[in-house]
Amino acid sequence: MALWRAYQRALTVHPWKVQVLTAGSLMGLGDTISQQLVEKRGLRGHQAGRTLIMVSLGCGFVGPVVGGWYRVLDRLIPGTTKVDALKKMLLDQGGFAPCFLGCFLPLVGALNGLSAQDNWAKLRRDYPDALVTNYYVSADAAAACSPVFLSLEVPRDGGPPPARETPQLGSGLLCS
Repeated sequence: MALWRAYQRALTVHPWKVQVLTAGSLMGLGDTISQQLVEKRGLRGHQAGRTLIMVSLGCGFVGPVVGGWYRVLDRLIPGTTKVDALKKMLLDQGGFAPCFLGCFLPLVGALNGLSAQDNWAKLRRDYPDALVTNYYVSADAAAACSPVFLSLEVPRDGGPPPARETPQLGSGLLCS
């Protein structure tokens, strides 16, 4: 808990730096987990260069771009109500996510040494699946974090909304 409080203090004092470092750390951790648990490479087979590329992408691209986008989004939709959150999510997923993926995937390809022609072919092949997967993950995150959004029925008599089961991960808007 003390570590979390220290992180929150650092985020308050240096939001930009902490967001960038957090993005890099999470991307490096994600790549390490992928190599060790999914690909089962073991410590000797771990591709440290690949992990460093992911850390660099997190610190040099993902953190600054996503952090900057969220600042813009907060200016475009300055509220904190549930409706404002829904508007932000729709703008984020409908506008930003497709553009971000269209930049991120070729950047990864370039850093992996793909030629422009191979990179374009890979983008055309992988982009649709990456975007759909993004929507699955986003819908599941929204369902897990805010079940209220899934209940769009508004009672007309002023009473409580109808009872619904709490959604489980995997039951997001696009997963049903």
